[in-house]
Amino acid sequence: MFDFIKNLGKTPRKNPELEDAINKLNLNRSNNYKDAAQEDFRKLEAVFAKLCESGKLNEKQKSYYNDIVEDFRVKMDGYTHKDQKPYWT
Repeated sequence: MFDFIKNLGKTPRKNPELEDAINKLNLNRSNNYKDAAQEDFRKLEAVFAKLCESGKLNEKQKSYYNDIVEDFRVKMDGYTHKDQKPYWT
């Protein structure tokens, strides 16, 4: 009867390749492995671009993952060991 409600706010079908890259990035960020997290972010961007160019993502997926990549772009700005101030100074 109310089948239209099921589709409201529903996330698009997840892409396993992108989800794996996101999970690795989150894991390295949570463990404060800044260099590894930066590398994982570059891999996430590359995988996302490759899938977009090859047409393997539909429009909902592109929008969903683009938001995630842009969110990580903001979070990863300045996320390096060289920008970290030592606690003893």
